[in-house]
Amino acid sequence: METGGNSLPSGPDGVKRKVSYFYDPEVGNYYYGQGHAMKPHRIRMTHALLAHYGLLQHMQVLKPTPARDRDLCKFHADDYVNFLRAITPETQQDQLRLLKRFNVGEDCPVFDGLYAFCQTYAGGSVGGALKLNQGGCDIAINWAGGLHHAKKCEASGFCYVNDIVLGILELLKVHERVLYVDIDIHHGDGVEEAFYTTDRVMTVSFHKFGDYFPGTGDIRDIGYGKGKYYSLNVPLDDGIDDESYQSLFKPIIGKVMEVYRPGAVVLQCGADSLSGDRLGCFNLSIKGHAECVRFIRSFNVPLLLVGGGGYTIRNVARCWCYETGVALGIEVDDKMPQHEYYEYFGPDYNLHVAPSNMENKNSRPLLDEIRERLLDYLSKLQHAPSAQFQERPPDTQLLEDDEDQDDGDDRWDRDSDMDSDDDRKALPGRVKREYIESEPKNLAPTMMAIDEPSIKVEQDNSNKSSDQHTDMNS
Repeated sequence: METGGNSLPSGPDGVKRKVSYFYDPEVGNYYYGQGHAMKPHRIRMTHALLAHYGLLQHMQVLKPTPARDRDLCKFHADDYVNFLRAITPETQQDQLRLLKRFNVGEDCPVFDGLYAFCQTYAGGSVGGALKLNQGGCDIAINWAGGLHHAKKCEASGFCYVNDIVLGILELLKVHERVLYVDIDIHHGDGVEEAFYTTDRVMTVSFHKFGDYFPGTGDIRDIGYGKGKYYSLNVPLDDGIDDESYQSLFKPIIGKVMEVYRPGAVVLQCGADSLSGDRLGCFNLSIKGHAECVRFIRSFNVPLLLVGGGGYTIRNVARCWCYETGVALGIEVDDKMPQHEYYEYFGPDYNLHVAPSNMENKNSRPLLDEIRERLLDYLSKLQHAPSAQFQERPPDTQLLEDDEDQDDGDDRWDRDSDMDSDDDRKALPGRVKREYIESEPKNLAPTMMAIDEPSIKVEQDNSNKSSDQHTDMNS
């Protein structure tokens, strides 16, 4: 009998997927502050749904290793990482100049455990990339990640560390080309900027454009130098629905996969593009949003799924639970099981919510024009650019904890987490520790090394067989 993270056959491809899911029980305890739209508690709500729908038993559940300073500095500036590590709510009044310099303040506040939070969510994305690189899974999931606005030297848009860039840098150690797709309502500016001048990463962002944060992502922004035509932007207006969205997503991503032939894909699944989001203005259903996951999954390419925006937190949890099912090839019931956050989902207690009757400001002629322009950009690409590969850099060293699924329900204090989004109680859990060996060499703290043919990094093969995780179902 097959066990251990292998999904059921799904869709026309009918191929099983092995899924690794990264989750730290502490992540829901971090708190941006009273009234702040970003609530890490939504990750804990998502995990509770996965547990009670029975999806955890179909995946390898891993506690991410916190990213270390040196891991974060593969993209971020040393002084910025040092600042994040040192700043606390108690000391911030003495650091006003640095707060301004690094754009930390109102949108990106200082809160208790800020650096540990960054280490946790970045560790999940880097760990997922490492797991994919080692062939340990077909799909890796880190719903705590996807913080796509963070820049090399500053915080932005609720994001401090860009876990996506760090994950892509890890994937580039094995794959010549990596595709990044972003379905958050906000433009994926931090990731686009990081890889704007290289052809080894293609970025494709579908987002609201026009008097909307962060203000970037014009259809005319297509990359620069070697990266020209390797950044694509799909600017959308209010009220876009499932049909309109897919009329762009499928032909554009289908052509990207055909022409670019990525070795791995990272999909940022920001849920603020759903109908009814507190900060969003799109009108996607959960099934429409998840259709993007289903479509990319169908190409059978190693896939890293990360979270992102999403501010109506009951719908975020619904969405990412359903999309985990899509990754596994399991259709979950609409009727929600009883669990510790059940009251969040009243009055009907269903997984799916109907989109609204808001006006779709994206006319058919406009959508046709956008699609044709982007397909024209893609026609200018050389098929599958070749990368000058040097000796492969060593894998990042990570320690992972394989969650003891037999005790999954025991980790939950059913009386502690229902009252408010701001609940701070820790969740106890028992874990088994496993080690991924090989010490990474220090690389320059910038992604530009991927374009430098002169860089030669000594390869360490000691980790080839080091990641033998104990499966929870065997």
